[in-house]
Amino acid sequence: MDEHTRPSNKTRATEEEDAQVRAEADQMPTSDEEAAAERAGDIDEDVERNYEDAIERGADEKGEGRLP
Repeated sequence: MDEHTRPSNKTRATEEEDAQVRAEADQMPTSDEEAAAERAGDIDEDVERNYEDAIERGADEKGEGRLP
């Protein structure tokens, strides 16, 4: 497909409108869910450390599906 096309004014207007949309939750948590989150307490230190390690390792990977 070597042929380049120009977007129509309608396409440009729709893209501009889409760019203004902000993501938000589909549904807010129920009071039971909020209470359960409060009871859960802080994140376990081992879980937090492992998560941070995984983020650091993943940040340097090139391409999808690459094995370490």
